Amino acid sequence: MCTECPRRLAADLDDAFPEFLAHHQDLVYGIALRSTKRPADAEDLAQEAFIQAYRALLDYPPKRIRELRPKGWLAAIAGNLGRNRARRKAPPTADLDVVADIRADDAPGPERIVERRASAEAWGARLDALPTRYRRAVELRHVSGLSYPELALALDRPLGTVKSDVHRGVRLLREAVMDEMSDDSHEVAP
Repeated sequence: MCTECPRRLAADLDDAFPEFLAHHQDLVYGIALRSTKRPADAEDLAQEAFIQAYRALLDYPPKRIRELRPKGWLAAIAGNLGRNRARRKAPPTADLDVVADIRADDAPGPERIVERRASAEAWGARLDALPTRYRRAVELRHVSGLSYPELALALDRPLGTVKSDVHRGVRLLREAVMDEMSDDSHEVAP
């Protein structure tokens, strides 16, 4: 994490904001994509989140900016915008876009690409099946990589509560995988 970002933002917001944006764009876009399920909508939501963050920083005193925990703060902004957007419009009917990072130098074959897509879809379905409280906590902790203090800030909950939510969400995911494996072992071949 860029520990210098808050200090630089407090000293000169306009000069430091492009670096701040570049440093945190993947986090914000990832949260937006999991919220919207569509890359174009995620780009719009991420842009909206950074605009909202910039406007908020304009009103913050330098001391508050220096004390800022950027990852948790930005995750809260992006998450709130995603929830608000979901309330305003019906869920998209398009298929879940796969968020697999396939680099050209790896050059996976078609079988591996299909396996990755199937795995991403299966995990997406498992996450979507979790109660919202646990899903958001698990996504921010294990997909976006937020620390527990950042997670508490992003979700506006006490630290112990978010730790419990992550633990319970992971337990539910583990149980879902175990149930799937149990169901697969009971299938009889024709």
